[in-house]
Amino acid sequence: MRVCSFLPAATSMIAELGLEEYLYGVTFECPSEKPRVVRSHLEGRKLSSSEINETVKQYMNDDKNLYYVDMELLQKIEPDIIFTQHVCNVCQIGTSYVEEVVKHLPKQPKIIPLIPHRLDEVYNNLLMIARELNEEEKGLKRLEVLKRRTSKISNKLQHQNLTLKKVMVMEWLEPIFNCGHWIPDQIELAGGYDPLGNPGGHSRPIEWNDVLASNPEVLVIAPCGFTPERAMKEIELLEKQEGWHDLYAVQNKQIYIVDGDLFTRPSTTLVDGIELLAALFHPQQFSMPVAVRDKVVSYYKS
Repeated sequence: MRVCSFLPAATSMIAELGLEEYLYGVTFECPSEKPRVVRSHLEGRKLSSSEINETVKQYMNDDKNLYYVDMELLQKIEPDIIFTQHVCNVCQIGTSYVEEVVKHLPKQPKIIPLIPHRLDEVYNNLLMIARELNEEEKGLKRLEVLKRRTSKISNKLQHQNLTLKKVMVMEWLEPIFNCGHWIPDQIELAGGYDPLGNPGGHSRPIEWNDVLASNPEVLVIAPCGFTPERAMKEIELLEKQEGWHDLYAVQNKQIYIVDGDLFTRPSTTLVDGIELLAALFHPQQFSMPVAVRDKVVSYYKS
């Protein structure tokens, strides 16, 4: 069986399941050495948050795709299955575009869109991938491990009767975006709540006054696709906002810049993000996992 993964989340889950032998093609962003079948028009361009936002808007207004498929390579691979996504055409190549381009292939692959909106649906995607590769048992075992990890956090929160922290997870800097889809689920499991979050729905631009009104105790800055180092270069966009120094998170020195992939990429690495958040929200009860220590930077220690 030959599989192509057109989204990094599916590539990560295939690797976690130990099923990379089936993988023959990936995207330019995937954590894999397999051939890159999907590329982006933004690839290699050094743009600011604002410039990326404007470029994306222009592509959407012109009804153009940010991503494209290397058709010559795809024809050579002759995939039996293509995993794609139908959640956000800005983050990754969309299912409708993939369906259109594969019409030109001599051999028609099975296209399987992953459409997660909540954390449980991400877990279901893991099982779906395992099932499609005839390895459902591996999926069930992996899911059991993941849920055991999150249950450990939930049990401690309940046993110690810890108060939920009011937080904000920021998905973009200019304009400022709230968090959506499964991220509010991650926040809740980690012992927090985000009044500005949009559970199960898209993140969206919000006003700075909304941030001031929410006044989070902990501010987590995790721009989609950015490393902490990349995001830190634009932190001045927040520092210059009126009322910045009045935020509880600023006064209490609880501002963190985190790798966006731990939250915006719907893979099993979301559990790593939950464990990281628990350590940020309740540092007296939860230690920062070694595996994610290089994924977070304190604004006050940068």
